[in-house]
Amino acid sequence: MPESELFDAVDALLASRAPLPPPEERKRLRKAHSLTIDEIAGALKVRRATVSGWESGKTEPRPPERDAYARLLEGLAKLYPAPANTPTPDGDTAVAETFTGPATPAPAAQTLSTSAAPEAAATTAPENTQPPAPIATAPATASRPSRTTRMSSTSRRQGAKKAAPASASAGGSDPRFASGPLAVIDVDADGQVLAYCTGGLVLDVPAKSIPALVEWTLGEARLGQPKLSGPGKDADPLLVLTEAALERYGLPVALSEKERIAGRLPEGHKVIKQLARAEWKLTKRGFGPWARIYRPAQGSERACVQLCIPSWHALDSRHWGEAGQLPPAELARVLGVYASRVMTPRGSTAVTGLELMTALHPPTRASEPDADGRRHSEHNPGSLGKDPVDPAPCEAPDGHPVLKDLPRFHVRGPSEKLFEEAYDWARPMTDGECTLRYLVGLDVNMAFAAGANGLTVGLGAPTHVQDPVFDPKLPGSWLVDLSHVDLSRVKAGKEWVELDGSLLPSPFTPKGERPEGPAWYATPTVAYAVELGYEVHPIEAYVRYENGRYLDGWYQRLRDAYLDTMADLGVDADLAPADFLAAMDGYKQRDPDLAIVVSAIKATIKGGIGKLRERPRGEGWRPGEPWRALSRPTWRPDIRAAVISRTRINLHRKIVKHAACTGQYPVAILSDCVVYASNGPSPLDFLPYRDGKPLPGGFKLGINPGLVKHEGTQDVLWGEEVRERFNAPELNLARYIKDGTVTDVDNGE
Repeated sequence: MPESELFDAVDALLASRAPLPPPEERKRLRKAHSLTIDEIAGALKVRRATVSGWESGKTEPRPPERDAYARLLEGLAKLYPAPANTPTPDGDTAVAETFTGPATPAPAAQTLSTSAAPEAAATTAPENTQPPAPIATAPATASRPSRTTRMSSTSRRQGAKKAAPASASAGGSDPRFASGPLAVIDVDADGQVLAYCTGGLVLDVPAKSIPALVEWTLGEARLGQPKLSGPGKDADPLLVLTEAALERYGLPVALSEKERIAGRLPEGHKVIKQLARAEWKLTKRGFGPWARIYRPAQGSERACVQLCIPSWHALDSRHWGEAGQLPPAELARVLGVYASRVMTPRGSTAVTGLELMTALHPPTRASEPDADGRRHSEHNPGSLGKDPVDPAPCEAPDGHPVLKDLPRFHVRGPSEKLFEEAYDWARPMTDGECTLRYLVGLDVNMAFAAGANGLTVGLGAPTHVQDPVFDPKLPGSWLVDLSHVDLSRVKAGKEWVELDGSLLPSPFTPKGERPEGPAWYATPTVAYAVELGYEVHPIEAYVRYENGRYLDGWYQRLRDAYLDTMADLGVDADLAPADFLAAMDGYKQRDPDLAIVVSAIKATIKGGIGKLRERPRGEGWRPGEPWRALSRPTWRPDIRAAVISRTRINLHRKIVKHAACTGQYPVAILSDCVVYASNGPSPLDFLPYRDGKPLPGGFKLGINPGLVKHEGTQDVLWGEEVRERFNAPELNLARYIKDGTVTDVDNGE
């Protein structure tokens, strides 16, 4: 080989380990030269998120970008020398590793490079020994699996906070789960299988097959999450398999069309046979995007591992954005933050939302010791129990077994069917509104979670009552005529107010139409009619005398997860209105990974509520026959109806308060978004703030659940043009207010 080629090869090796300053110094240098992340990304021909990851310490550049990035930083460092107290640059840097247990310093010589990882793991971490850690170790009581670390100590200290919030760090107070709740399994350039855990920990994976991977996870990896409630169960470890890991373990990178429709691999697949030979079982859903591999529990000991396969569409892009395409360390961070603040994902966000309800209110608990000192399983008060209950006929969706005696093709009307749904209402604009310049959309934060907060719901089966006296504290479904409620004159607090009822939607129907006679309503809807100052006389009802605030803990955990993540993105709960609007502007770009977590949290709320009335999903179902979801105690359409009813009523109450104070009425409402005409483009141009204080009971800007944020602004002319184009005077503009994009498909044509 010519000498020049040898020198080029040596230069490439040097570039692959080009020294870099710690993450905070990288950011300082960029800002000192007034460079933007986009400018650096454009120069190096990488994504913006990639440069952001380098500056946060979540990821590290690889050749050839690493050499160019190091050259840039070196030049900037000469122009802008670091202050005397700035840490000196280290060599190789990578994902941060943090633990919350007691720290024990380790010799610097024990830091392992990527290329040395397989051999070093074998020599420095024999079975049943505690390998040295570069920064800190978990509590001494926890034996640690072999690990690969790819970050120098200084860079790890600099990047740990940004790489993973403290709540998502590996380790924790429970030594059984010292590596965190989950790991992303990947294969590096040297062919070594690595497990990227939360907090930046990277473990060597010796397993050569899926059964061996399950054994390693349960025996050595220290993955999992403590239970959320006293009588509950610890969360099973979650393994996320990248495409490289799928290939290594003999699994397809993508499902075939037939497999995708079935939602699983065929029973004869070689990996399923391997599991069967090793005496591992799969749940009825088989080996699909969210596979569960287990052995029957022995006493209180569980042996179960869950797999998540992003390339099989396990992470729905509607809720998880581009999470499935993230590098392993970044994906571990996203899922780790979600797991620490919500729970370890159990499937889709909808499934996880439902599982969170059960995790916080397990159906059973251990009884007090009997005469022989033995404990038995008994009902856990405040839970839904372990057995499903049938809904009232009015609460059952079409095709439910309790309706099997209805004539075929019978269409139930409002007097036969409970129809509590979110708003989808709009009206033509008045002449006065057409003279204004803007349409401004407000969006209620976590509207359905706020509707669940403090809501009393039924825990048991319904009781049928004829000619009942309405009790607003008793959850249930009521057949009552509310057509006499006149929105032109209603009570707002203790006083009667006069309104233009023609410009308001009815609070009793999703389409905003005034009821024409008796109909079934959930308790919050009927209670609101009484609040507006009108008497109600139910004809019959299905009420639940066994009840409680089942969703309070669920709401609180999701609220805290949302607020904590938004605070990490720079949107705090105590911001003044103008500061809040400024903070919300572009918040997703401050940390795209955490923005994904926010999206997933919101999807968990809506999906969890929707799962309470899950419909048949194929499987040869026929009307009148039961479907799989009916076997769950959490299949409760009455609870879903109560939450949606209360959410819709909460919004209508704010609309009435706003109209009574300002004389302004909504133009359109879609679920939790309401649109007003305004002379200015900002919510502050029409919301009645006085001395920084909002209208009591009206709309208030803020990030807390139930408060509102700016959804979007468009011109009034845009709204009129859209409605004229589609010849639809009542086209719901709230559907398009965010970005103004309207297509023929959106209109159903």
